[in-house]
Amino acid sequence: MAKTLVAYFSASGVTKKAAEKLASAAKTDIYEIKPAVPYTKADLNWMDKKSRSSVEMGNKSFRPEIVKDDLNLSQYDTILVGFPIWWYVAPTIINTFLESYDFAGKKIVLFATSGGSGFGNTVKELKPSATGAEIMEGKLLNRATDKDIDALIKML
Repeated sequence: MAKTLVAYFSASGVTKKAAEKLASAAKTDIYEIKPAVPYTKADLNWMDKKSRSSVEMGNKSFRPEIVKDDLNLSQYDTILVGFPIWWYVAPTIINTFLESYDFAGKKIVLFATSGGSGFGNTVKELKPSATGAEIMEGKLLNRATDKDIDALIKML
């Protein structure tokens, strides 16, 4: 039987709430993508060109280090990957996550939270990081209503 995992990165807690609601509704396992060095409020100040997030997103080849757990992806066919939208795409920590594990043959469905922008070029920018996986744009779960969650689950 196909098994699904919800994996998410949340810098401020918004995406975490959406991921928890999604995992509960879909009855899936859940996994938090954790940066090796947690982000501070100052790190997330997108108006400061020298803030950590601004520097990372200014260099698309930058890969923030993550806490590498013993995540066994072999038991999952589908992985829902969630994150906040930064500069119209996924934060580069998502590339780090995808490059840290073997996603070959997996279906990756993206979900995100955003203050106002959509997925932009996210799928295009993540594909090279998940060789052999199918990546598809899912839904924005800004308010994570039951209707939004159900629509995303139907995509699986």
